Amino acid sequence: ADKFNHNLGSSMDANLPLSAASDSGFPWLSLIVLLPAAAALLMPLLPGEDQNTSPIPRNFTIAVLLADLGLMIAAFSRHYDPLDSQLQLVERVNWVPAIGLEWSLGADGLSAPLVVLSGLVTLLTVAASWNITHKSRLYFALLLVQASAQALVFLSQDFLLFFLAWELELVPVYLLIAIWGGQNRQYAATKFILYTALASLLILISGLAIANSGDSFTLNMTEMAQRSSGGSFGLLCYLGFLVGFGVKLPIFPLHTWLPDAHGEANAPVSMLLAGVLLKMGGYALLRFNVQMLPEAHLVLAPALIILGIVNIVYGALNAFAQDNVKRRIACSSVSHMGFVLVGIGAVDALGLSGSMLQMISHGLIAAAMFFVTGCFYERTKTLSIPNMGGLAKALPITFAFFLASSLASLALPGMSGFISEITVFLGITSQESFTTFFRVTTIVLAAIGLVLTPIYLLSMCRRVFFGPRIPALAFVKDMRPREVVIGLTLLVPTLVIGIWPRIAMDLYEASTDALASDLASHTVVAARALLPTG
Repeated sequence: ADKFNHNLGSSMDANLPLSAASDSGFPWLSLIVLLPAAAALLMPLLPGEDQNTSPIPRNFTIAVLLADLGLMIAAFSRHYDPLDSQLQLVERVNWVPAIGLEWSLGADGLSAPLVVLSGLVTLLTVAASWNITHKSRLYFALLLVQASAQALVFLSQDFLLFFLAWELELVPVYLLIAIWGGQNRQYAATKFILYTALASLLILISGLAIANSGDSFTLNMTEMAQRSSGGSFGLLCYLGFLVGFGVKLPIFPLHTWLPDAHGEANAPVSMLLAGVLLKMGGYALLRFNVQMLPEAHLVLAPALIILGIVNIVYGALNAFAQDNVKRRIACSSVSHMGFVLVGIGAVDALGLSGSMLQMISHGLIAAAMFFVTGCFYERTKTLSIPNMGGLAKALPITFAFFLASSLASLALPGMSGFISEITVFLGITSQESFTTFFRVTTIVLAAIGLVLTPIYLLSMCRRVFFGPRIPALAFVKDMRPREVVIGLTLLVPTLVIGIWPRIAMDLYEASTDALASDLASHTVVAARALLPTG
């Protein structure tokens, strides 16, 4: 307590007056975070009945999220330098001085691309929820709250603020599944909240342990990262973060909530789960495990690679056993997020760059796959693969979009998935600190996952869109212009990144290079410590 009070007083004296304006002179990040939440509070005041088909709640939400996405693009295009690895657009306000909690926001290469990705996917999630009429005010208000919580997770630079945002985003997702989900929605929603809430305890304990590990107590994440957290203490904190964030990524065997959640959630919520929520786990591993605990990361990096390989192979094999389209895509997500783990474990610039690109790429591709799945579910009222067939003739546009997203997911050259996964492979092969046997084994096992992916995805396409035609599904209507626009908005960037990857890599490469340089410096220090003295 004395340490905390002394540090709090000196911190407040050193930083007063703290301003809400960012270093650009305008509170861009605060507006990005607070605009959707403020709009959610206005939702009950909108005209129209809740149970009718009034488009007002939906249109209001689309307008707000369009404005929010516009703020993101304006802030990061005009006031953000992607060549600078330091925090930018920094905003700090003493929010609750009694406990040292600050409203502290900042953006760098790890957060800025994911903030824009979350803004885009959330906007398209609302556009995909065109036919939601049951409790529509609550539904769209929850999506607005979710948009604020997501942005706050990526932009927070105070650990307690980060943790509050991490917990806040669980509530809308739980309600979205529990109220608008399928037949077993209560089970899936409860399983989701139990897994993620219990894992959050490990995040809180590990974070507070690091915050109190120095001469003074601090919740500032930059100051926490500057503290020496080696030895058994660092390893314990690292493992706490790994399990806590690994549930959200998800890492085997902490993944079992994901197929249930995707299987019961409606398609727009699945877009949000796959496109944004899984990326929070990968981002947090980079921000906390790699940036804050580099010494422990160097020790446990091979274990991360092994876990990533297990994810890749197990997720692919598990996908074969799924006869539900969404559950098969969910298992595919488990497999693809394994590449994020492998890239993080590679501890070099290429591997870290590949993990970031994989998060961006998978966010777009998985959201596209779940969106197109929702399109043909609205028409067929089934997700059972054996109960579908011959849809290519009735739904040619839908088939084209589903095939394109499947090809992107299986890492077809020319699509973003290929660039991200090959970058991860190059990161492993160029890391000389691993033995040749370890690198070769890793590549061979990951390649097995790459071979399995086109088999289960293309076989699903064949069974759903070809084969014997089911008479009841012969006259369903194809995608509407609104749905085509949503699909193109998700798939065109995957093609652009696949052909010109620098457009995405330039956004974060300065930060991943800085992370790799920091890890290299810790490797040198560790090597020197092992040299004989005298």
